[in-house]
Amino acid sequence: MRIRRPRKPVAHLEVTAFINVIVVLVPFLLSTAVFSRLSVIELSLPAKNSGVEQLKVDDLKLEVVIRPDALDVGDRIGGLIQHIPNNAQGYDLASLSTLIQQVKAKFPDTRTATVLAQPNTSYDVLVHVMDSVREGIPAGVDPHAKGAAVELFPDISIGDAPISVAKK
Repeated sequence: MRIRRPRKPVAHLEVTAFINVIVVLVPFLLSTAVFSRLSVIELSLPAKNSGVEQLKVDDLKLEVVIRPDALDVGDRIGGLIQHIPNNAQGYDLASLSTLIQQVKAKFPDTRTATVLAQPNTSYDVLVHVMDSVREGIPAGVDPHAKGAAVELFPDISIGDAPISVAKK
């Protein structure tokens, strides 16, 4: 004996409500999206020295060593140029910028510098020192004026500084 089953009508997919949600949701998500700007500074690590460097009389190998109590600016070949102790606010970046501008005036063709930091140096300090070495604002120029900053040593290498021994 045959069993007779009633035929069910075919269900149609209703997507109108879903399309309405998408139409409202997409502009909302686009308007609340955060568009961030990413800045990148191209750096190079100092190469390992396999021997004695070629010494040149007028060649500058500028190094800025970040110590916990001071900044040491020197020439890798010629030795220490100036020891800049910390002031009450921390590192004396204004004095560093002035000194770097004086060094650049003596060696206008040099574009490279090395910033050496000890392992406990904060990232913020490292970036501020690198900015002071890369560009500066000459004395007597409005720092807020467009194009006030001058390029000093844009090609910066970073590395580890020799760990200083605490004085007793």
